[in-house]
Amino acid sequence: MADTAPPFEGSRRRAAVSLPLIALAIGLALIAYLVPDARPPALGALALAALVGLIQRGARASRQRNAVKTDASSPLWPNASVKSVVDAMREPAFVLDRNLALRFSNAVGIQTFGNMALGDPIAMRFRAPELIAAMAESIESGEAQMTEYAERAPSERAWAVDILPMPMPGEARPVFFLALFRDRTQMRRLERIRTDFVANASHELRTPLASLSGFIETLKGPARDDHKARAQFLDIMQDQARRMSRLIDDLLSLSRIEMRRRLEANELTDLVSVMRVVAQQAAPTAAEKNLALELTGLEEGEALVNGDHDELVQVFGNLAENAFKYGDAGGRIQIGLTRTDETVEAFVRDFGQGIPPEHVPRLTERFYRVEDGSGRVRGTGLGLSIVRNVLIRHNTRLSISSIPGQGSTFSVRFRLRVPGAFEKSQYKS
Repeated sequence: MADTAPPFEGSRRRAAVSLPLIALAIGLALIAYLVPDARPPALGALALAALVGLIQRGARASRQRNAVKTDASSPLWPNASVKSVVDAMREPAFVLDRNLALRFSNAVGIQTFGNMALGDPIAMRFRAPELIAAMAESIESGEAQMTEYAERAPSERAWAVDILPMPMPGEARPVFFLALFRDRTQMRRLERIRTDFVANASHELRTPLASLSGFIETLKGPARDDHKARAQFLDIMQDQARRMSRLIDDLLSLSRIEMRRRLEANELTDLVSVMRVVAQQAAPTAAEKNLALELTGLEEGEALVNGDHDELVQVFGNLAENAFKYGDAGGRIQIGLTRTDETVEAFVRDFGQGIPPEHVPRLTERFYRVEDGSGRVRGTGLGLSIVRNVLIRHNTRLSISSIPGQGSTFSVRFRLRVPGAFEKSQYKS
């Protein structure tokens, strides 16, 4: 450790040491001059005093060299080995000194947070008191610290930050510290989605449960002997029980779909067969609602695509169910295919009241629902979310086109596959 005493303090110490030697030398010189017989021993003593002075001067010079060497062992910049290790990290990493000045930034750090001038205080870029306090605590204690850092602009991001001392051989305490940023944005987003999902699912289940509980209490109390009210309440309770059952089925279906792996490249199905099955299943509902069910583009032969037959039947079955539910005022429903040389587009179209433009971007969100035109909100709000997740697995997406007062079209585009291109076809009729 270098001597940190003020300069005048060192001069005063050197003067205190030199004055006795100077006085001794003057005294010996006077004795040698005035007393000839004492000259030989006086000159010998004078030489000895000069030797002692030289030894003291050499000791001071040695201490100064050691101080300089100690200062040199605490460099301002990390060496090439440290830089190469930090630069190889796949997450943003910064090397700081004990004054929280930036001494090195790896390439990922520059790409993520922008270029920062080396030697500047790290607080000039990260204006977060908790982060700076954690860095200062690590420097003070010499121990690793962990904290969090969040940014809202230019995009919302969340980071877990580790501040780690970087001790070097021969150092009494670390000179450099590593600030390692680990991206937790996706994890935070998933946690938020999971929290919202549980809250929404609980709310959707709580409503029919509260209704059932209320009617049960009524039937056990005031309506115990009212046969007409009992029949009416039992019908309502049955509807609420069915609503709960549909919600649970949709939740389980959504969970199964999200856990499934992607399709195999050789997993093929025929969209013509899929759409015919959907039309067959939809026919009783169309007859019940007195709606015309029109099939288009299904007479041109098979249309093989990479897909799972049952899942695609579920997709277009959900779309057809929504068309009957929200587009029954149009008098007819279309189910069909349109083809090009390389692609095929499957669609379900209604001619009802349509969907206001502000709702279209959010239709595939979980539990998001739109009024059906009569002021009521029907369904569980999970049908289009299931559609979206199935289509993600099929490497495609749902397109929605709607004009208020004219109806809505829900379509999905697939790439056609050549028959016989794979040895094992998963074609299902």
